[in-house]
Amino acid sequence: MRIRLLAVGQKMPDWVTEGYQEYAKRLQDDVRLELVEIPAAKRGRNHEVELWKRQEAEALQAAIHPSDRIVALDVLGKPWSTEDLRDRTAQWLQGGQNIALLVGGPDGLDPELIRMASERWSLSALTLPHPLVRIVVAEQIYRAWTLLKGHPYHR
Repeated sequence: MRIRLLAVGQKMPDWVTEGYQEYAKRLQDDVRLELVEIPAAKRGRNHEVELWKRQEAEALQAAIHPSDRIVALDVLGKPWSTEDLRDRTAQWLQGGQNIALLVGGPDGLDPELIRMASERWSLSALTLPHPLVRIVVAEQIYRAWTLLKGHPYHR
C-alpha cells in the first residue's frame, strides 16, 4: 500500500525534510509513505483567500490518483488515537487501496476537497505549522505500522 502525503508548500527547512525522511524510510514493503509537494498559490496584497484555496485545490486534485482513498487533514475532522490510526491502516491494507492524505496551505483546504474526502482527520485542535505536520504524520504512520507488526517502537 502506498500512502501519499499531498502537502501544499515547498522548500522546507532541512530539519523538516530530515524529520519526515527519518520516519518514511523506516517503513517496509507493505506500507510506503511518499511526499508530494504542491506549490502554494501566489499570494498578493489582495486577500483573495478563496481564490488561493481554489488554486491549491486544483493542484492537489491533479495529484490525486482516481483510485486513491482521500483523507483530508482538517482541524474540524475527527481526532484519531494511535490505536485508531493502527486500525485504519489495517483496514487500508486489507482494502488494497492507496491513500492520499491532503494537507492544505496556510488558509486550509478548499471545501470541495473536504467534500471529496472519505474521512477527515484532525491532528490537534491546535493550529500546527504545516512543516511540522509532515513530521507528525510520518511519525504517526510509522508508529501505527509498528503496532501492526508487533514492533516494540510503541511503548
